[in-house]
Amino acid sequence: MHFSLIDRIESIEFGKHIIATKSLSLAEEYLRDHFPKFPVMPGVLMLEALTQASAWLVRATDQFAHSLVVLKEARAVKYARFVQPGQTLRLAATITTTENDLVTLKTEGTLEGQTNLKAQLILRKYNLADNNPNQEELDKKIIAIMKQQFKLLYKNN
Repeated sequence: MHFSLIDRIESIEFGKHIIATKSLSLAEEYLRDHFPKFPVMPGVLMLEALTQASAWLVRATDQFAHSLVVLKEARAVKYARFVQPGQTLRLAATITTTENDLVTLKTEGTLEGQTNLKAQLILRKYNLADNNPNQEELDKKIIAIMKQQFKLLYKNN
């Protein structure tokens, strides 16, 4: 299953920094169960939103050279408050190092101007054809889809 937890990319400085947003709506299906009388965004989905924002920065920086950008490791993850329907989580990521296929980022999610979560993320970027040359066409399809989604999320391009 693929789902997007990014509603909009507000700004991006290729190779450096991104700011994106996730506005939580009561219509989010998982809120029915988490929790029925106190709906809040699960911490793992807040972390996923940071990861997705970071992945958009990596993809755009590399001019969509890789079909996949995935979380390899999350370090020093800290949460502060719940995100409830009607609130907007502002996501920021800054690249700190790039080494071969790994990108390390300092990330932060803020809610109403206050830090709500932060983490150091390590993302891995690659193409399926790196391990199986027969996957080159699939890489091209995935990259085309990612480029299309980026145009929808980032209106300034």
